[in-house]
Amino acid sequence: MAATIYWILNLLLANLMSPLKNITFVVNKDKTGALDLAYQLETECHRYGCKPQILTIHPVPEDALSGSDLCCVIGGDGTLLSVTQAAVKARVPTLGINLGKLGFMAFNTHDAKALLPDILKGHFEVSERHLLECTCANGFAKIALNDVVIKTRSTRLARLQVYANEKLVNEYNADGLIFATPTGSTAYNLSAGGPLVDPTAPVLTMTPICPHTLSNRSVIFSENTVIRVEACNDLEDLYISRDGTTCFESSGNFPLTIKIASKEIFKLVTNPKYSHFHLVNKKLGWGREN
Repeated sequence: MAATIYWILNLLLANLMSPLKNITFVVNKDKTGALDLAYQLETECHRYGCKPQILTIHPVPEDALSGSDLCCVIGGDGTLLSVTQAAVKARVPTLGINLGKLGFMAFNTHDAKALLPDILKGHFEVSERHLLECTCANGFAKIALNDVVIKTRSTRLARLQVYANEKLVNEYNADGLIFATPTGSTAYNLSAGGPLVDPTAPVLTMTPICPHTLSNRSVIFSENTVIRVEACNDLEDLYISRDGTTCFESSGNFPLTIKIASKEIFKLVTNPKYSHFHLVNKKLGWGREN
């Protein structure tokens, strides 16, 4: 009974959604077929009275999505990550079409074309994804959809002290540390041996990179945890990245504060045909598909 009521409510809400008036395509033109696909979808948009624009620069300027009802990224997960700042600022849902290798956050081309008419009518599902907020010593803050990574530039180990709500967790001697969102748990975190996390879980994962002891393992923190990272070795040898790009330029960054962002959220359009773990199973080859 409860499931039936939930389905009816979702149907009613979907019918109340307005057709899209403006859509922005962010295209990685280095991907074979990306621009051709964008032009095909552009033609379809005109048929439904939706005004499209095509951008081939990424990361896009932070105001580039102002006035858009939807951002459609054609490329891979890396291209999708490059619109995070602009999409969050404009509070616009983002749909990815995967032309890359894995594409955990994106539609395949066939499904995107098939579902586009419904999407243009405003009928689509959105998964609200948590972001990380990373603040350096001078108070300057940046957000990340996947992860914040601290690593050494050289072959030396990083010595990093980690505090959770001002209580010492551990001092790590490692190549670095990965702080990942649930969305980012399938990225660098996974490669470093970290856990897979349900993408809607309000948690923060910390995974050491090649720790200099066998006892160091990933730690999962609750949504209200504030992480502080102190550097114990040469600051010039450390660099900080978020979602694969440089986070802060100067060496005077520490201590770093990392937490789940309390105000910003990333709206990811999801494919109703597949669950997250169906995609994980398929992409990682866990077993035979049913």
